[in-house]
Amino acid sequence: MADKHSVETIKKLLEAAKPRAFKESVEVAVNLRDVDLSVPKNRVEEDVVLPKGRGKPIRVCVFASGELALKARNVADLVIQPQEIEEYASDKRKARALATSYDFFIAEAPLMPVIGKRLGVVLGPRGRMPRPVPPTADPTNLINSLRNTVRVRSRDKRTFHAAIGTRDMPPEDLAENLDALMRRVVGKLERGRFNIQSAYVKTTMGPAVKYL
Repeated sequence: MADKHSVETIKKLLEAAKPRAFKESVEVAVNLRDVDLSVPKNRVEEDVVLPKGRGKPIRVCVFASGELALKARNVADLVIQPQEIEEYASDKRKARALATSYDFFIAEAPLMPVIGKRLGVVLGPRGRMPRPVPPTADPTNLINSLRNTVRVRSRDKRTFHAAIGTRDMPPEDLAENLDALMRRVVGKLERGRFNIQSAYVKTTMGPAVKYL
């Protein structure tokens, strides 16, 4: 059940934003205070499963061979075999297109060193390094969970943004997603709510509405 203040904020946002001809995202912008983000451990880097989903298709790519590749083929959007990694690594444009076309990556654990060495320079800075899984794992549950997941990254910036859904979702669902995401962010900060100066919600093209 979403917090009443969150529901009211989302409703105010949806009233203030003019309808657009495309499916707008809804996101939260968080402004931090009194946090030294030059120290990596103070940065916010969380994968948050949104209880009401993302409101749009989320694409998942799997690096795998053998049994894991076979299992992944039914649920992933793309499966890359070990012998194909070099194809992407040797073509910068192809590697960049891969990193921007897929939201999350999973890899058979033994492939992680070669992925890190050959594709880390493209995937790492974009927050797209794969999650390792054992070669014997069934990736179905993880992939389905990732389709409802948003990655929250502050890096070394005091202000950061994270998607909480799309405009066509019910306000109560967007509010529930907002609550879940903010709980994780507050839980990650050393002084919790005191480390948040302000937070706003907005649609892709709409005005920002104050939340905190």
